[in-house]
Amino acid sequence: MKVVIAGGSGHVGSSLIRHLVTMGHSIVVISRTKSTLPNSKVVNWDGKSLGDWTEVLNGSDVIINLAGRSVNCRYTSKNLAEMMDSRINSTKIIGKAISQSKNPPKVWLQASTATIYCHRVDAANDEISGIIGGNEPKAPFKWNASVEIAKAWELALEEASTPDTRKVALRSALTLSPDKGSVFDVFAHLARLGIGGKLGSGKQFVSWIHEDDFANALMFNVDNAQISGAVNICSPNPLPESKFMSILGKSVRAKFAFNFPSWMVEIGTRAIGTESELILKSRRAVPTRLLESGFQFKFPNWVDASNDLASKLI
Repeated sequence: MKVVIAGGSGHVGSSLIRHLVTMGHSIVVISRTKSTLPNSKVVNWDGKSLGDWTEVLNGSDVIINLAGRSVNCRYTSKNLAEMMDSRINSTKIIGKAISQSKNPPKVWLQASTATIYCHRVDAANDEISGIIGGNEPKAPFKWNASVEIAKAWELALEEASTPDTRKVALRSALTLSPDKGSVFDVFAHLARLGIGGKLGSGKQFVSWIHEDDFANALMFNVDNAQISGAVNICSPNPLPESKFMSILGKSVRAKFAFNFPSWMVEIGTRAIGTESELILKSRRAVPTRLLESGFQFKFPNWVDASNDLASKLI
């Protein structure tokens, strides 16, 4: 298949491209930066305007939009505006490009996030009965910003007029690969430093997915014509943070693990220029639609996934 990926130069995109090439697919990356990527043709765009890049959609099989400013930052007004604009603008312009294409892609996989769900530990959120977040009890008001961005992101997809292109919103959890600088690589480094105990209460859930399952799940959505709308892209087994980090620590042979209360997490995340929400919010998502459609996970359990990823760290 000819697969077009917008925003494919980040860690998730790079991992996905590696897997898709192995599957035998042809890859075109739409990127704001002028760069070369292995096994991919790169076409430039600005993420908000029509241009020559739209030609790559004609005759393609699938467009995957991963574009959006990183959430690994302080939630200042400026950064939140950039997070919102980069997601909404890229989604709207891709929708417009598809609507004008003579031979548009059959499927549009649009990045979303499991962060759209409420902060809870009592039960899991799936696509059918899950509770959308915002103003939930005991959650800081500041956390509402990321939920509002996620909701606006999915609304932009919903409002796009693409009658000949099936649309899927990928409510993705942490996508974990062993690549240098990836989320798993950062977690492994923290665990080795001893920052692998309870962060906050340690009861908040971590939803995750191994890179192999991420790529396979996306292609599963492409191949199954009955799937549209929101789909959770995550392992069926999220874990409380304390257990998640304990298992990871064993995988990377960490010698000790300290606990850090919420106030220390706040100070630490501020010091390194990120937000405590990324650590303290409970993201307990499960992939009901994938499972009910027959998807088989290669790494459904964190012990096996963590051991596999740790064995591949550089």
